[in-house]
Amino acid sequence: MPQQLTELVEAADLNRLLRAVDGLCAARSWEALVDLADMCEEALERGKQLWPIAAHIDYRLALEAPGDYAASVLHPETARFALGPLTEVAASTHTWAELADHIDEPLVAAYVAQERILRGEALEGDSRAHRDMLDMPLALQEWEPAYPLATYRSDHVEVAEVWEPRAPLVRQTTVDADELDEPELTSALLDLVHPWTAESNGAARAVVVEGDAVAAVSRLTVNSLRIGPLTAEEAIQRMAWAAASGGAHGRRRGAALGRFMAFYVTALLTDLQWPPEPPLLGARAGELSWYRWDEGDVEQGWVLRLAVADPVNDWAAAIAATDLLEDDED
Repeated sequence: MPQQLTELVEAADLNRLLRAVDGLCAARSWEALVDLADMCEEALERGKQLWPIAAHIDYRLALEAPGDYAASVLHPETARFALGPLTEVAASTHTWAELADHIDEPLVAAYVAQERILRGEALEGDSRAHRDMLDMPLALQEWEPAYPLATYRSDHVEVAEVWEPRAPLVRQTTVDADELDEPELTSALLDLVHPWTAESNGAARAVVVEGDAVAAVSRLTVNSLRIGPLTAEEAIQRMAWAAASGGAHGRRRGAALGRFMAFYVTALLTDLQWPPEPPLLGARAGELSWYRWDEGDVEQGWVLRLAVADPVNDWAAAIAATDLLEDDED
């Protein structure tokens, strides 16, 4: 390790250390980068607050380093101030073949595999993908949407948006409806946006009622509402996008978890035992009636306003979730 980097660590000079990390990445000096991370972690024991540098080095290794280095920093959790889970970061810039043989922890391998599947790889029959950990198919299904994916940069992340539906919103009058006691379903719907409400400025409510989608949405608004149909593909895409997101200030959970949660909520809505057979799940999802809705105002920030109805059994569910970039008082 060059003496200059040792001096920067001892001085706890965060700005110059970040520039040093940029230089090591540009030079592809991965071993020196690992050594610098070790020095920063050791310095924590001496009271030097260099954990942001160590965490940033892990991020840059996952993003830019060869597969063996990238795999060495992967874990299933998202660090408090990370741009996203490192499993998603690494999978966004590496193929499965580059990473798979270097991952020892099954759960980490499962998440990386699912991220690569979302990017078009098919991994059926590959035991390294550990299908049993998440009980998710190892290839995209014909009935699935194109999922909004993240593109990671050295200092920021860009996330694709959901599709703009073709069907317009139509104004409706609110109606009274009896709410049903379905705690598992309402909890699963709220889990889609948990980081928005637990780690950010967001608020969310979910209901299940007797009746149609307008009846469900009416329980979530005191104003007039607008509602329009979605395809099952569009609805699943929106659920996956929301579940992957951290909202304004929460931790991003990644597209793999987003897809998992969209599958899980759909299985509950269609009364299928987990894990469902993927073709059956897609068929049952297509039998439900899906909707988006709003209250006629301009939506800001992160928004999930979704409703779904079972016309055969005469019940419906809806969720209203929002998260603003700024605090209300700002």
